[in-house]
Amino acid sequence: MKSHDPLVLGGKEFQSRLIVGTGKYPTMELMQQCHEASGADMVTVAVRRMELPGTGKTLLDYIDRDRFTILPNTAGCYDADAAVLTAKLAREAGLSDFIKLEVIGDEKTLYPDTEELLKATKVLVKEGFVVMPYTSDDPIVAKKLEDAGAAAVMPLGAPIGSGLGICNPYSIRIIMETVNVPVIVDAGVGTASDAALAMELGVEAVLMNTAIAGAKDPLSMAHAMRMAVAAGRLAASAGRIPRKLYATASSPLEGIIGT
Repeated sequence: MKSHDPLVLGGKEFQSRLIVGTGKYPTMELMQQCHEASGADMVTVAVRRMELPGTGKTLLDYIDRDRFTILPNTAGCYDADAAVLTAKLAREAGLSDFIKLEVIGDEKTLYPDTEELLKATKVLVKEGFVVMPYTSDDPIVAKKLEDAGAAAVMPLGAPIGSGLGICNPYSIRIIMETVNVPVIVDAGVGTASDAALAMELGVEAVLMNTAIAGAKDPLSMAHAMRMAVAAGRLAASAGRIPRKLYATASSPLEGIIGT
């Protein structure tokens, strides 16, 4: 692992390993500022929640398309057919061939319906999309998504918007050993230490929205997340010391007078 190598998705290089969202901001102007502060290269947009053209200034008017790659997402879809249709609408609207695929199975937890997710992935891959599915932290499902042609797998760290952090780091590590495509932690990050921990596990990137937009000071949190993702990647590259049950002296005893 290199600390400064670009993130490659669908044959495209990204310098930042932080992907940010567009929802829940008090104002569009603050959202713009937070996007810049985050250093992100990719911004995800919920297709089903976008304003129609002709209704005044829309969300896309606040995103610099020359600066950011748009990652449309299928948030709000509860079956494969709805997700596939939403992805096709995004492409027809000229947003992107990239798609963050969400097929939700439960309204309370917002956990994915992995059966419908796999079904939609197979269809969209055949249609030429760069599919990045939001999934559970199940290594078996992750492998099936890779085999279906997903360009990356995006296991949740915790339920969407919960801020609980990385609830099961061991499952994330097993997923990384199971698949060969990039692993991106999506959902659950609450603060900078959560983002750093995700990157220290060795994942390729972190996607977040609420952690920034819902913070007391979103602009400061966006900058904190930028530094946390970079620090976590650098730490993973550096390699941490092994954990030990007992102390090890920081200064060697050999050569000390009287020993």
